[in-house]
Amino acid sequence: MIFDVGLALLGLVILLLAGDALVKGAVNLALRLGVPALLVSLTIVAFGTSAPELLISIQSVLEGAPGIAIGNVVGSNIANVLLVLGIPALIAGISSSECETRKTYLLMLGASILFIVLAFTGPMFWVHGLILLAALGYVLYDAFITAKAHRDSGKEAEEEEVEGADPSVESWKIGLFLLLGLIGLPLGADLLVESSIRIARALHVSDTVIGLTLVAIGTSMPELATTVMASLRRQADVALGNVIGSNMFNLLAIIGVTTFVGAIPVPGSVLAFDLWVMLASAVILVPFVFWGRDMGRGVGLAFSALYAIYLVVVIM
Repeated sequence: MIFDVGLALLGLVILLLAGDALVKGAVNLALRLGVPALLVSLTIVAFGTSAPELLISIQSVLEGAPGIAIGNVVGSNIANVLLVLGIPALIAGISSSECETRKTYLLMLGASILFIVLAFTGPMFWVHGLILLAALGYVLYDAFITAKAHRDSGKEAEEEEVEGADPSVESWKIGLFLLLGLIGLPLGADLLVESSIRIARALHVSDTVIGLTLVAIGTSMPELATTVMASLRRQADVALGNVIGSNMFNLLAIIGVTTFVGAIPVPGSVLAFDLWVMLASAVILVPFVFWGRDMGRGVGLAFSALYAIYLVVVIM
């Protein structure tokens, strides 16, 4: 049991490091080849940062534990709101009243509702995946048009900064980043999924519960680190935008792609409880997106407490 927990943590660390290496390598290669920075931000960075979750979902389906896939996505979305926003708000507060995220928030809410509707027609297979990926295509197209219009209007005079970009990086380092990412992602996913399955069996809980808790919290750590730093730097738009974007990608891209590997049954417990907690955690952001409310320490404490209660209910 202790050995499996260690393997799961090792797999998670490998996943996070490999995902970061893949993003750095892919971003710098794309920019070196002349791909516009705007397109790199909307595609390579977005998909690259979701690569660990995607590999976990694919690996879990191949290993015959699809509950980890659905649990990871639903659990990550809940953690992203209550934990990833709750802890930074508790530490330093988030000036969410300064953000203009209404449009992207509505897209995330729409993605959540679409996912829930499709889940009730499950098990989810490639037809569901096509619908989710079509919705993702619309989200990416809308983001591209909006960003291009913003840039063409002259509101951004300086060159856009892209996460992971380093003009001075040497070609051999780009190749090394790509190699480490491509090797590390499947290795980390395999370690995490197999050890998680053994942990679930040892604790006599379902693989879905492991996905909703251990795997979901682990894969939300990069978002948490990013959001804490954004909060400390008073970059509320980065903090809130990071969570909204991550949640959309989790629902539309990860499950959308994974359905082409195999069918994903949605457990009755997820249909009856976890999906509605996910939707409620999205709706709870309305006052901060539309009503100009800031996320102070009281909000951070409430969000963190709600997440703790959710974990207790799921595990019990």
